[in-house]
Amino acid sequence: MADIEPYENALDAIPGAHPYSRSSRYHDAEIGVHRMADGTEVRYAKRRLLPPLSEAATAAEESAPHTVSSGDRPDLLAQRYFGDPGQWWQIADANPVLDPQELTEEAGRTIAIPHAGGFPGPGARYA
Repeated sequence: MADIEPYENALDAIPGAHPYSRSSRYHDAEIGVHRMADGTEVRYAKRRLLPPLSEAATAAEESAPHTVSSGDRPDLLAQRYFGDPGQWWQIADANPVLDPQELTEEAGRTIAIPHAGGFPGPGARYA
């Protein structure tokens, strides 16, 4: 019986395959390989750089403002606007914070919510 290849090795056989799902913040990150002294290869996601913040990135065409209410959390906002709580990182990327919890710790703060897929959804409401 043939050995089962690790997940990462199986993906290597598929051109363009990536170990992170398309919805992951690391999907577009370059995958590096570190070779240990014993020859073992360790794969890792290279540093993911955010695009520079510019007026265009925060323009109304690409995002909408959201006023933080008490009880808001990045994952709850991602569920509300994208239908997936795992997409909280898109909101974090659109706002200049180091810790995503900073986004919602102050009620009344206005944060940018990027449009899902770059387009506002039909009937999308941002409050």
